[in-house]
Amino acid sequence: MSFLRTVHAEWTKLRTVRGWVSGLLAGAVVIIAFGLAPSRTGSCGQNGPGSECVTLHGPEGQEIVDKSTYVYRTLTGDGSITVRLADFTGLLPTIDGSKTRDGLAPWAKAGLMVKDGTTAGSAYAAVMLTGEHGVRMQYNYVHDEGGSATAHVKPQPVWLRLTRTGDTVRAEQSADGKAWAQVGTARLPGLPSTVTAGMFATSPQYSEEVNESVVLSGISGGPSVAMGSFERPTTTGSWSPDWESAAAEVKADAGEQPKPGGTTARSEGPQTGFEQTADGWSLTGSGDVGPAVSGAAGGGVTISQTLLGTFLGLMLVAVVGAMFTAAEYRRGLIRTTLAAVPGRGRLLAAKVVVLGGVTFTLGLAAASVVVTFGQEVLRDNGVYVKPASTLTELRVAAGTALLLAGCGALAAGLGVLLRRGVTAVTAAIVVVVLPYLLSVTVLPLRASAWLLSVTPAAAFSLQQSESQYDQVDNIYSPADGYFPLSAWGGLAVLAVWVAAVLGSAGYVLRRRDA
Repeated sequence: MSFLRTVHAEWTKLRTVRGWVSGLLAGAVVIIAFGLAPSRTGSCGQNGPGSECVTLHGPEGQEIVDKSTYVYRTLTGDGSITVRLADFTGLLPTIDGSKTRDGLAPWAKAGLMVKDGTTAGSAYAAVMLTGEHGVRMQYNYVHDEGGSATAHVKPQPVWLRLTRTGDTVRAEQSADGKAWAQVGTARLPGLPSTVTAGMFATSPQYSEEVNESVVLSGISGGPSVAMGSFERPTTTGSWSPDWESAAAEVKADAGEQPKPGGTTARSEGPQTGFEQTADGWSLTGSGDVGPAVSGAAGGGVTISQTLLGTFLGLMLVAVVGAMFTAAEYRRGLIRTTLAAVPGRGRLLAAKVVVLGGVTFTLGLAAASVVVTFGQEVLRDNGVYVKPASTLTELRVAAGTALLLAGCGALAAGLGVLLRRGVTAVTAAIVVVVLPYLLSVTVLPLRASAWLLSVTPAAAFSLQQSESQYDQVDNIYSPADGYFPLSAWGGLAVLAVWVAAVLGSAGYVLRRRDA
């Protein structure tokens, strides 16, 4: 019997068993039902005009945050600004978030910035001292330079310099103001001739795990504060005479003492602002200048979270996959099948092609419906859904289908190896579904990351739609749609498991009697 005829025969077997067909259809229905159920509610657009949830987008299109205390002058043409950051301190929230304690958030920032005006979300380049990651150069909100972003460096007084040449900005640092080392360079296309440049301070939302388990113990934290004491800056180039801020104008003589400034405070959150000191400026900032993320450090729902029902659909696929191969052993039909198809490897391949093809098709249809319409359901219920590109939506939908198809093939291989339906189904669920459930519910993040890196559940990374940024402290948990491996990395782990199980199944099928 040719391979195509074998495939046709296996397809006939699958479609004539109502339980198998019903199970696969139920898997798709469950994914859709969970994705379209109005299980979340929010306030976006629910309280009349003005209640819409709107986010900033940076010059490169990503969602961003742009909140800091910024004191600046305008620079026309090329020039530079140099300053000594003499002191850098901060405040962190206590565990319950009701009080503050001394300390710097790891990505608290104080330094120099060149910006295309003062409009939130406009192009910028900055050099800064951070709470734990040393001196960095960051620009256009999503770019970070200055060595490994995961290296921990204790803050200390430092000299900082930014030099603007056309649309290129160079960042440098020095320990003594004499010997300078380059931190990085940034090209900002379309940077106008006149820009703002000066000192800034900011500190992001601070959060931490309690006892390392997000679900069992929760996440604590709140706004943090950074306080930078700057000595009087020196400049080269054509600069305006007056110091200003985004909140209020601060008069200053171009070369000597600034005239007394003021202190600004937000109506909510920690006190922030600026003031003149005898030696220069003191800035207190809270917020961030960088990419916006979902999870503990941000808000919103991702399209990945609309596919929560995938794990239930996966359980049904695992049951059908295991029974599709194991049932023939229980009923003794395997002898008839092997008599008709002597090529046992060809037989196993045909079963995998049929099961994989059907689960991929149903999974793609279900995921496409959820990704397309699930967002609308959430938005109608006032939930802010973080936008994703069409390419990302296609990848998430196709990735969900690949996840289902791969796990179905894995379950089919286990059915051949174990030959008992109940045993094979149990093994498939334990290997494929249980790691994901443990990771999003009870496991600490480190254990969760390890489990989602070595088990077939790694392929859930195919559903991730949001980027992770080293320069943004966040609890990147699977519950929020973040996974330890890239989409292709997770798919590779699943492929290795499928190849190993099917290879073993093919070997056993050839070696033993029916």
